[in-house]
Amino acid sequence: MSVNPLKNLASQLTGDLFDDTTYRTLYATDASAYREMPMAIAIPKTTEDIKTLISFAKQHKTALIPRTAGTSLAGQVVGSGIVVDVSKHFTKILEINQEERWVRVQPGVIRDELNQFLKPYGLYFGPETSTANRAMIGGMVGNNSCGSNSVVYRATREHTLSVKVLLADGTEAEFGPVSGWDFTKQVGEASKKNGSTTLADKILLKTNAILSDPLNQEEIKRNFPKKTIERRNTGYALDALLDMQPFAPEGEPFNMAKLLAGSEGTLCFLTEIKLNLVPLPPKESGLVCVHCHSIDEALRATLVALKYKPYAVELIDDIILERADTNPEQRKNSFFVQKTPTDHFPIILVVDLSRDTRAEIEQLSADMVADMHEAGMGYHYPLLFGEDTKKIWTLRKAGLGLLGNLPGDAKAVAVIEDTAVDVHDLPDYIRDFNEILEKHHMHAVHYAHAGSGELHLRPIINLKTEEGHRQYRLIAEEIATLVKKYDGSLSGEHGDGRLRGEFIPQMVGAHNYELMRQIKHTWDPDGIFNPGKIIETPPMDTFLRYEAGQETPTFQTYFRYKDQNVLQHAEQCNGSGDCRKTEASGGTMCPSYMATRDEKDTTRARANILREMLTHSPKENRFDHQEIKDVYDLCLSCKGCKNECPSNVDVAKLKAEFLQHYYDTNGIPVRSRLIANFARLSGLASLVPWAWNGVLGTPSLRRIANRAIGFHPDRTMPLMGKTTLRRWAASREQAISNSTPNIPRTLLLFCDEFTNYNDVEVGQKAIQLFERLGYKVIIPQHGESGRAALSKGMLKYAKTLAEKNIRQLKDVVSAETPLVGLEPSAILTFRDEYPDLVDESLMADAKRIAENALTFEEFVAREIEAGHIKSEQFTTETRLIKLHGHCQQKAVSSLVPSKKALSLPKNYTVQLIPSGCCGMAGSFGYEAEHYDVSMKIGELVLFPAIRQQPDGVIIAAAGTSCRHQIKDGTNRKSQHPAEILFDALMQS
Repeated sequence: MSVNPLKNLASQLTGDLFDDTTYRTLYATDASAYREMPMAIAIPKTTEDIKTLISFAKQHKTALIPRTAGTSLAGQVVGSGIVVDVSKHFTKILEINQEERWVRVQPGVIRDELNQFLKPYGLYFGPETSTANRAMIGGMVGNNSCGSNSVVYRATREHTLSVKVLLADGTEAEFGPVSGWDFTKQVGEASKKNGSTTLADKILLKTNAILSDPLNQEEIKRNFPKKTIERRNTGYALDALLDMQPFAPEGEPFNMAKLLAGSEGTLCFLTEIKLNLVPLPPKESGLVCVHCHSIDEALRATLVALKYKPYAVELIDDIILERADTNPEQRKNSFFVQKTPTDHFPIILVVDLSRDTRAEIEQLSADMVADMHEAGMGYHYPLLFGEDTKKIWTLRKAGLGLLGNLPGDAKAVAVIEDTAVDVHDLPDYIRDFNEILEKHHMHAVHYAHAGSGELHLRPIINLKTEEGHRQYRLIAEEIATLVKKYDGSLSGEHGDGRLRGEFIPQMVGAHNYELMRQIKHTWDPDGIFNPGKIIETPPMDTFLRYEAGQETPTFQTYFRYKDQNVLQHAEQCNGSGDCRKTEASGGTMCPSYMATRDEKDTTRARANILREMLTHSPKENRFDHQEIKDVYDLCLSCKGCKNECPSNVDVAKLKAEFLQHYYDTNGIPVRSRLIANFARLSGLASLVPWAWNGVLGTPSLRRIANRAIGFHPDRTMPLMGKTTLRRWAASREQAISNSTPNIPRTLLLFCDEFTNYNDVEVGQKAIQLFERLGYKVIIPQHGESGRAALSKGMLKYAKTLAEKNIRQLKDVVSAETPLVGLEPSAILTFRDEYPDLVDESLMADAKRIAENALTFEEFVAREIEAGHIKSEQFTTETRLIKLHGHCQQKAVSSLVPSKKALSLPKNYTVQLIPSGCCGMAGSFGYEAEHYDVSMKIGELVLFPAIRQQPDGVIIAAAGTSCRHQIKDGTNRKSQHPAEILFDALMQS
């Protein structure tokens, strides 16, 4: 009986190998327009694993496709072989030499995390991609990445000192600087070996033969891009090698690592990288945001800016700013934008004038602005410092993702987005570029690296149509010809990959392309390393993610999706991998990936699997796929993606949508029904709270009960209050109204199911707090929020609850009498899910209530601003508060009101814990199969931060799930902001 080769391979690896449909689907795409199903996915743990994979690839004539974060924009990590993902285990910083200023790392080290490690040493790795919080050094070397600051630091190639690699025969090799004399000596020694020549010797001899030939030298110098172009990334860097000793006697020592930078994993497999480091950037960062009327004006202003030796000159066009205005997070980052006199968004040139002192920056800015103003360039020149600069860079880096949220099937497509020319040629080049687009009735987005002669130019194309496919090829061909006219580089930093490899002969000439073929075949005689990239690339319009003439199916969905359907919402994900950042980068998205470091648990994976199945499913119910269920299993519905994904892909919404359709065919699990009916069950339990608490408050009985339900036995359970909040409030309502008949301000308290049954004391303190501050508190008639039903995807049930609440509240909620909620996940359903869930006849009422549905903290902050609540009403005691933000609050609202409200007592200091999701997420952390991941998420940031706090520090958490998770994970009591403020009231 024959043995499955992949099964045999898996048994030889210490890491993992996946060949199931789900994993292969998730790795079939990257951040490009390409899609090809790989044979398998390998997650190696050791160098020996990679050697085993190389041996397998040679024996079975298959390919290995190196991959780190998978954010490549030109299809570099797409292929039919085995994708080798080193991002999980090859993540060590191996050695640092502070005196000689270098560091040695494995390829899976993240660029920003490397710089966090280097900061105490006063050192810095310069090149910075817009994806730097998840881009890995291996990928940066593979692509020869640059980034915003390349006017100072240039590209990764300039900072790659040496590399350790595995060659195509499985042998290890190290490449670093070699003097011209030593290089010549090594060539001589290798040429004498005859039959015993190793692969490393053959590589050395072939390289010498190519670069020593006068004809080759002439062709390379004549046909490669201009040397004045900082970003030259077309094909293999033979021009860089030719500028080294012994071929250029005054050049740097010969270093084969410079060839491997930009080789896209097609020549060998990197296992270690030694990087050059530089001193930390200047202490003060100052950004001048030059507002221009047109692209041409901004590009001419770039030449003025460069005179002042900036650290970066970046362009953000009006289309990016328009898209930012539709994104909750990026709208905040656009605070500095001033529209043109004709009320249009401007073209903004961000000039980084970082220096050691603010005074120096202010003087440089004044001189530069005067220069521009005299030349008629720009109309508004704000100079920003401190935290504001981070917001601007976040906005600029979000450009790629923001382009993904264009509604409909037409998208800003990466096809000619990486061209680079001499910066002095840029205005003329862009003029010619736009004339070509106008000729074809197209337009493009312009953004990024104006100071380096490279704008990311993305035409709007619908790749689902025949016309879109025609435009894709046509525009690539015509722009390639234009780039050659300016002796530019078709790829500045994103690489050739599948997209541009076809045009390399045109860019460097047939002669030089043949030299590149010889390089590839010498290094990789069997073609096992990432074939079809750079050399012998398939036509650029094959293996596309979308087929020509592909129709977007229509779907009957439970949620509404603005200006699109559910598939198009999933398609907004462009693969840029913002969801692959780790807890070290901050933010919430994506907590399960932060815990597992598994691509399957990213927001991107969830969008990809849904897109794949909804597009290609043969079933009548296209949602009815176990593959979707498996990938969505660890989604906590935290809503982090709704806010932090630049493309606004709301995976929590997609998960709920999917689950209801899946239930329609397969039925609803018993546990999900129990959770969704939490409020009903709690209502029954509240009649005999002593019985409920007797069972769930006794560890041995609780463990039995938990197992019966499907909850983890170690998870404690919320107990019942002695009464409900509604009963308590009703019992005192008459006495309150008789004693205070003329209270001028009224609020409606949304008595959510969690506060009503479990957190009764929180509700009591909130009501008493408001009363003592001069408010009349009314609990109107309403039902449960439906949060539990939404979390389990029971949208039919949730819809009935939402519609009942809208009908009951539509005539009482207003700006004068807002609906205020204590539990963020409950009150924010009015703002988040309800408007897209209720019947169209109730939409207007739902939106009006949404505008007046406030969290406790939002209401308090609003009343502080109105002067109705004052710090004089609170204690002057000094206290420190550590605040953990609720996920939905961060996604749908903000933590700014929380900080404002808790800072009301004048000596209270509020510090945010830089935690993402706590890991509980409603029922997720209770469920037996999710408990370990839940606790691991808590241990990332939240639990350690709380354990470090002295007993006197107040821990604040608005969410009931968050407070429960903190208690289980740290044995520390946390408080709702309402409790904290009540306890801080001045005693009368």
